[in-house]
Order: sequence, then structure tokens, then C-alpha cells
Amino acid sequence: MNLEITGKVFQLGQMATGEGRNGTWVKQELIIETEEQYPKKVCLMCWGERADEAKGFATGERIKASINIESREYNSKWFTDVKVWRFDRESQPSVPNQNTNVPHSAAAAQETPPMETLEDDLPF
Repeated sequence: MNLEITGKVFQLGQMATGEGRNGTWVKQELIIETEEQYPKKVCLMCWGERADEAKGFATGERIKASINIESREYNSKWFTDVKVWRFDRESQPSVPNQNTNVPHSAAAAQETPPMETLEDDLPF
């Protein structure tokens, strides 16, 4: 089963290292935010080389991750991991909006043109 998830990098999470029977391992969490009508944050588990790749992403950068979802039981509780096996960069990080005094209402949202329109109007 091939699953993919696309979203914007929200933050780099915790990194862990350790020793196992196969040698040293590295795990890096990468939190992305989906771009749906109701965005969700998803914590991706990046192991080995993917951990190094995850550290190279900037906040706001749009990525696509090929993932496996796996659950395991521990002490009668179930834990689920979203493990990345490949990354694809979709875009460079977006520039945050400099105006923080914009009201967050439906009327204000209708008055403000979409970001794509604003970027197309730039003279450079």
C-alpha cells in the first residue's frame, strides 16, 4: 500500500538517537499541516537518512511524503506511527504575512484577495 501526505512544514519536532542490535539509530519528528478545508497537524517519524532530510526543510515549505502507517501494542495500549520512506519538495517556504492586525472575520476574508492573486501582482 503506497500512501502519500502533502502539507506545509509546521515545525521540527524531537530528535532521538540510540543503540540497537543493528547499530546506531536516529529518529526525527517532523510536524506538517495539511492543506484541507480543516487543516490537521500530522507528526511524521523520520528514521536514518530521512531524519537528515527532515532537518533541511524550512517552516512553511510545502512537501509530499510517501508514508507507511504502523501500529503496535504495548501494555495493552496501541500506538501508531506515520513513518516516512521518501520526501519530495513541492515548493519553497512561503513568506509570512507582515500585517498581524488583520481582523479574522468572514467579511475580512472576503475583502482580502487570495495569496495567489497578490503574488501575481508583484512587479518583480
